[in-house]
Amino acid sequence: MSLHVQLSPEALENLRRQRRNSTISSILVSVLTITVVFLVMGVFLLDLNIKESPTIVTYEASTQVDETITEKKVNTQVMKKPSAPSSSMTKVIAAASSDSPVSIPVPDVDVTTPSMEFGDGADFGGGWGSAGDFGSGGGFKAIPSTMRRRCDPQDRMNRLKESGGTAQGEEAVVKALDFLQKTQNADGSWDATHPVAMTGLALLAYLGHCETPQSKKYGDTVLKAITYLVNVGLKNNGRLTNKPDNSIQWVYDHGIATYALAEAYTFCSKLNINIPDIKKVMKDAGDIVMDGQAESGGWNYRYAPSANDGDNSVGFWQIQAMKACKHTGIWTDSQFKKHARRALDWLEKVQGPDGAIGYRSNPNQSSGLTGGGVLAFQMWDESNHKAVKKGVQWISKNATFRSLNDHGSNLYYHYYFMQAMLNYGGKEWDKHNDMVRDPLIKAQNPDGSWTQSVGSHGPINVHMATCLATMMLEVYYRFLPGSAK
Repeated sequence: MSLHVQLSPEALENLRRQRRNSTISSILVSVLTITVVFLVMGVFLLDLNIKESPTIVTYEASTQVDETITEKKVNTQVMKKPSAPSSSMTKVIAAASSDSPVSIPVPDVDVTTPSMEFGDGADFGGGWGSAGDFGSGGGFKAIPSTMRRRCDPQDRMNRLKESGGTAQGEEAVVKALDFLQKTQNADGSWDATHPVAMTGLALLAYLGHCETPQSKKYGDTVLKAITYLVNVGLKNNGRLTNKPDNSIQWVYDHGIATYALAEAYTFCSKLNINIPDIKKVMKDAGDIVMDGQAESGGWNYRYAPSANDGDNSVGFWQIQAMKACKHTGIWTDSQFKKHARRALDWLEKVQGPDGAIGYRSNPNQSSGLTGGGVLAFQMWDESNHKAVKKGVQWISKNATFRSLNDHGSNLYYHYYFMQAMLNYGGKEWDKHNDMVRDPLIKAQNPDGSWTQSVGSHGPINVHMATCLATMMLEVYYRFLPGSAK
């Protein structure tokens, strides 16, 4: 006999309900389990990819300077960087983390669109401000046109060829910049005897090739050089020198360094690279140049405003520095007019009948400085002045360039000759360029430097010779040439 058990309908319904609940519970548990597993894995993987946020180190100088010109101490302020840097700023930030005693600020990059307005556009005569923007320039479009065109590699090579330069000359420039990079001091300067002036010249050579703190290859080098000059100015109330007030050399230091720092400020401000205190130092340095002009219209050792003469070798650097300061936009244009006019009046006064411009009021003393006088007129919108034509005639007749051991090949003089003759153009420029270009390139040492054993005041050190030669080979694109004669 078999026993059959039959469940009631209510019991069957309860059993079905329990099975449904059990199935649903199993599904929910499985889903939750999978979710938890993925969460755990995500946290684990995230932890592996977390990197320590880099820090931005900047300096903040106090506003008081010891009257004995003791070194100003720099305070560091550390801030966590909120986000990863753009690729264009990688080299700049790398400089801040390098093991170097130089105090290197990390530039802040604003995301706002830079202003497209700058100055009055009437720079360096008729041809010095008329070029349009180049398509690939990016932020460089805000740079004054007189400087910006050096930043477009294709345009630079086109103008190199059109103006009489060669690919070999451009290779020599890069070799020289490599040499300077390798020989930079740990604090961002060059040389030991005249570090401020040599740093200014080196910085001008880099900027002449449009190398800025954002440059991939030379960005660290340029940033350290700028920072060195800013630090010098901070501890000296704007005086860009390591020499005492009674030194006859500090005016050279200051003029050259002000010229370089003004160009650097223009690039950095228009590219939204914020280097702490550069504007303050720039303003103080530029004021020193203008306030130091002598009653004669020239400049002298120790900046003697009451002097009735002028040292043109010193003065030419002040004239170049003033033009670079004008580009910064820190001062109004009217502030430069009286200084430029007085400077040109002085040079016209001391020019000889044959067109020579010398060391002081005597045109026959160091008449190789004539190129600097011609360039001064060209820089300040006087390319048609009779002094320019007379000066160019003197250069065409008297300038020689054979070897760097020849007195006629003095690089200090030819630094001015090349610029003045390119701006003048025509057959005079073609003749001068053919005389200088190839011998200068061939004279470069294998390590990228130039050396010169002769000069108007003795041998030129290797850093000065290298910087002057480099800027001579950058002349084809460093500025836009003037078209007026």
